[in-house]
Amino acid sequence: MTHTLPLPDFAHERVEVITGRRSGLFIAVALHSSVLGSALGGARLWTYPHWSDALGDALRLSTAMTLKNAAAGLDAGGGKSVIRLEPGQTLDADQRRAAFLDLGDAVELLDGSYRTAEDVGSTTEDMLTVSERTQHVVGLPGAVGGSGEPAGPTSLGVYASLQAVLERVTGSASPEGRRVTISGLGQVGGRLAQRLAEHGAQLTVTDINPARRAFATELGATWVEPGTEHLVPGDVFVPAGIGGVLTDEVIDALDVKAVCGPANNPLSERSGADRLAGRGILYAPDFVVNAGGVIYLDLEAKRIGTSEEIMARVAAIGDTVRRILDDAQVRGVTPLQAAEELAAERLRGGVQDGARR
Repeated sequence: MTHTLPLPDFAHERVEVITGRRSGLFIAVALHSSVLGSALGGARLWTYPHWSDALGDALRLSTAMTLKNAAAGLDAGGGKSVIRLEPGQTLDADQRRAAFLDLGDAVELLDGSYRTAEDVGSTTEDMLTVSERTQHVVGLPGAVGGSGEPAGPTSLGVYASLQAVLERVTGSASPEGRRVTISGLGQVGGRLAQRLAEHGAQLTVTDINPARRAFATELGATWVEPGTEHLVPGDVFVPAGIGGVLTDEVIDALDVKAVCGPANNPLSERSGADRLAGRGILYAPDFVVNAGGVIYLDLEAKRIGTSEEIMARVAAIGDTVRRILDDAQVRGVTPLQAAEELAAERLRGGVQDGARR
């Protein structure tokens, strides 16, 4: 399932599009900005109706990565790569290996201005395959000395953000007894659900994979059918799957105090932020909330700080959310606008620093 989303304004530094010579698959590598340093953003293996949909997703996601890395205070630009599967297409082990070798070749074309990592549909083992063709890859398996799966740090950052949001809309950061609906139980959503269950939240969950229902039962969560989760009354709605789920129709049907989740680009239109505000629903911008993984990958790759210090920085995402919410309230703007302006200010500083050098 893929929602059609509007394309961003084209301001990319470079976009490489290839047909993999081994796999025959469409592969796009989009470098949006290297103002703050070598770009960092994952490689998505996903099904798209048409190659143009895959390219559009790469453009949108890379733009969001520029905002994410800037707002997170990283010396890293924004980029993303996408490998397109046709509807109904699956890859066997050999075909998958071929696809990620081709991705490595595409990443190498950018001469180090973009570093890739795992993302939706890809794994740390896939990144090991990529590393056979380029050194510009992070998040390799721990068994070979890499930083491993970033979903844990991502979910920690989302949890810290959720606490900040709960504090704002309920007066307490504790999730105990709070009604939280999670749409998507993948690597990040599943970890977040487990953490929330351990802290006493009342969970409603769903996923496009019906096999995840067993996991929901283990957590003691209520399962609802995909596509109906936004109708469940609660405190916080957590989009944790694909982008574009917050359409005008969905926003108008929400019965929650806040939206806070790890899904990239959950708003089907940017105006959705104003629509949420108009309904009195607090929105925590996705590119701030879900930055834990990229913070972890970037700092681990650069050997900046101990593991404890890096995870403390991930947890501090909650404080960033608080500052953004405070700024938005004082200035009478949406949290999305406040977060975008935080990122833009950092990017302007990067340009000025570069000019001085």
